[in-house]
Amino acid sequence: MFRFRRTLICGLIACGLLVVAATLNAGTALAQDSRQNAPGEFDYYVLSLSWSPSFCEEAEARGSGRRSQAQCGGRPFSFVVHGLWPQYEHGFPEYCQRPSPRLARNIMTSMLDLMPAPGLIYSEWDKHGTCSGLDERAYFETIRKARAAVKIPEEYLQLSEEKTVAPAEIEAAFVKANPGLSTSAIAVTCNRTRLSEIRICMSKDLQFRSCEEIDRRACRRDQVSMPPLRGG
Repeated sequence: MFRFRRTLICGLIACGLLVVAATLNAGTALAQDSRQNAPGEFDYYVLSLSWSPSFCEEAEARGSGRRSQAQCGGRPFSFVVHGLWPQYEHGFPEYCQRPSPRLARNIMTSMLDLMPAPGLIYSEWDKHGTCSGLDERAYFETIRKARAAVKIPEEYLQLSEEKTVAPAEIEAAFVKANPGLSTSAIAVTCNRTRLSEIRICMSKDLQFRSCEEIDRRACRRDQVSMPPLRGG
């Protein structure tokens, strides 16, 4: 009888602890959700510029070259816009409206010069644009303004041969070409041995700003490959 009562008491205590833990976890989740699910509630943007030739080589290796034809088969793209991402100082929001407002086709087509993949434009709106607090037209106008605020170094605009370069050298070239940009506001990312993206941190009014979390995720390789431009 005593053993049964002790087991029962322990069971009740365990259940109580589980309830308390669940309540605390729920409170934490609600605290996170109240921030993450509020469009416009973020600290800064990351403008992500993808090195298109690396993307195209990766697409061919995956056997998805046909789906990437718009980007990889005609115009010789260098850096293209991957996205403009709202960020917190730690972490980031995503999919802030479910379902997201439908993106008008004419807005999508207007962005193909910067983001040469219709699927990418739609997915960026769903995942990141809905967190900006802007309507779809204003969000993509902001992407265009952010891209216009960044000058691509001359040596990367017409790259005709594969180039091997240190990530720090790429950062230095962007810093030199863009007054006000510092190495604490830019990160180079890589995929295997290739340059993948340049990520530049900007305030809500599109001024360069430092971002420790983005910088910590930068490529750690000594050198990366930059495949040459395609098409013509």
